[in-house]
Amino acid sequence: MSCEAQAREAQARQDIVRLGKSLFDRGLTPGSSGNLSVRLDDGYLFTPTNSCLGFLQADRLSKLDAKGAHISGDKPTKEQPLHFAFYEARPQAMAVAHLHSTYATLLSCLADTDPENALAPITPYAVMRVGCVPLVPYTMPGDSAVAALILRKAPQHPAVLLANHGPVVAGASLETAVFALEELEETARLLVLARGMNIRQLTEEQVAGLQRSFPLR
Repeated sequence: MSCEAQAREAQARQDIVRLGKSLFDRGLTPGSSGNLSVRLDDGYLFTPTNSCLGFLQADRLSKLDAKGAHISGDKPTKEQPLHFAFYEARPQAMAVAHLHSTYATLLSCLADTDPENALAPITPYAVMRVGCVPLVPYTMPGDSAVAALILRKAPQHPAVLLANHGPVVAGASLETAVFALEELEETARLLVLARGMNIRQLTEEQVAGLQRSFPLR
């Protein structure tokens, strides 16, 4: 591995630890829930199985090779099929973040959530950061069946809600994915708090304008 690749991997490890702690400290994913991954030059870094995002150690992160074989660190999260489906569907994605954040998870459990777009366009940043967020049918955590479901949606959508489970976002960097996931959670919170109220959504023309000016990658 080149010196540049080694430096990028070292930075990725630091980013996972730093952002994982930030998410946990702010109550965005409790206990040992949630998982993060980053695509490297020669493989992937994953948070370990049953690890708490608030207490990650850079040298114990799971490293997988380009084919997904575990080569170092602790045993990786069981949610690998979910992450690898996003990486396959979105070659430009360099990171994937999955949380069990309260309001987005609640939205994923509500029977009347729109399966085609679980996140109504009520703010410009919801459109700019996450766009249309489809609801993916329920699968048991870690079930490889989720991959086919993700592959149907992820080419057009960098973010999805897993039914009765929580949000997943892919991004051009881990920071980008995490910031988008935070925007998804905040928008979900607004939608839940405003249920029963007469919400003014952005118009189709306004949404189209945002999509032209701020295309999702």
